Amino acid sequence: MIVTGRFAPSPTGSLHVGSLVAAVGSYLFARAAGGRWLVRIDDLDPPRTVLGAADAQLRALEAYGLQWDGAVVYQSQRMAAYQAALDRLAAAGYTFPCGCTRSDLEAAGSDGVYPGTCRPGLPPGRPGRSIRVRVPARPVSFVDRLLGGQCYDLQKTGGDFVVRRADGLFAYQLAVVVDDLASGVTEVVRGVDLLASTGRQIHLYRCLGATPPGYAHLPLVVTTAGEKLSKGCGAGPVPTSSPVREATLHRLLAALGQAPDGLAPAAPVVDQLAAAVAGFDPARVPREPICFDGHVRTSGRASKVGDGECT
Repeated sequence: MIVTGRFAPSPTGSLHVGSLVAAVGSYLFARAAGGRWLVRIDDLDPPRTVLGAADAQLRALEAYGLQWDGAVVYQSQRMAAYQAALDRLAAAGYTFPCGCTRSDLEAAGSDGVYPGTCRPGLPPGRPGRSIRVRVPARPVSFVDRLLGGQCYDLQKTGGDFVVRRADGLFAYQLAVVVDDLASGVTEVVRGVDLLASTGRQIHLYRCLGATPPGYAHLPLVVTTAGEKLSKGCGAGPVPTSSPVREATLHRLLAALGQAPDGLAPAAPVVDQLAAAVAGFDPARVPREPICFDGHVRTSGRASKVGDGECT
């Protein structure tokens, strides 16, 4: 089996350092195993898509020497595939229509966990709005390559979840599984902020009769205040011109524990990546958040981010 990894940014803005860490991390995992590395644009949500952002993100990846295999996939062009998967789930009895609004759920005092209101059937006089997937009674467990054993009781961490929204858009949880299956992705390497979604996605794989990929969740990139680096906290686009670009990659690789031996910060990005791939060791990837200046935080603040113990 050929190892296949991927990077799937949402085109909501420029590629920032946090996204670049995920891109480089997934690239190293795939290339070090002699595998393929794919790029997908997760433009599933039109209201959040920024015009021109996808092209800018792709150009930034190229500037850092991150060459992908095959054609770039765009989720906005795959609606028929998502509908087909939804039809399969419905035919197998895994889904049900839900008529609950956000205010209904807040009034139920469910504290973020769907109370199962429409699971037995829509209440009289209430039309269906969204479509949800029934979660299993048994917890979902998996072994993360970086964080070890994880276990999620989906009934206690959100309950039956939405796969088609009330506005008619397909939910991320469904789309990402359908796309990774179609592309033959064997390992998903991404930020630890998406760890909590993994149990739901593994459940969808099983509902579709497929084997889930392996998972590895990278540390978050945070600000000096310990907040996740994002566009909302002022994260700017990664530099794409020399010599700042080369220095940025060198610092990022060092922060991931993969400093290219014998290469100066001014070394070409392709040389840095080649050296990092040749010497890649997942055991050296930090488990603590990475500060945006390239240093690893040791406050322990994020120790519970990857906490997947069932309760």
